[in-house]
Amino acid sequence: MPVTEESAREALKQVIDPELFVNIVDLGLVYLITIADAEEGKQKISIEMTMTSPACPAGPQLIQQSKDFLGRLEGVSEVEVKLVMVPPWTPDRMTEDARDQLGIF
Repeated sequence: MPVTEESAREALKQVIDPELFVNIVDLGLVYLITIADAEEGKQKISIEMTMTSPACPAGPQLIQQSKDFLGRLEGVSEVEVKLVMVPPWTPDRMTEDARDQLGIF
């Protein structure tokens, strides 16, 4: 079964920001997910994501966990994570669930 953007987003919801205790999808840190065919029926997933701040100390952990969880999806042969800072992250990118968890109304 091929990986979809939805299944990739669900996998990324397992990546929890260690400072905010909210997943990176609901925080709005994932900007773009691209899925392409790779060798022998496998797929490559590329994502563009950002951090809540350029000097985020959890950055390396979040990137590695993103690679790990996406790499566990059946049929995935390669995962690429590109860290971008444009556009900069703002709290407006968060889902209502994330706002509720953080007490932002």
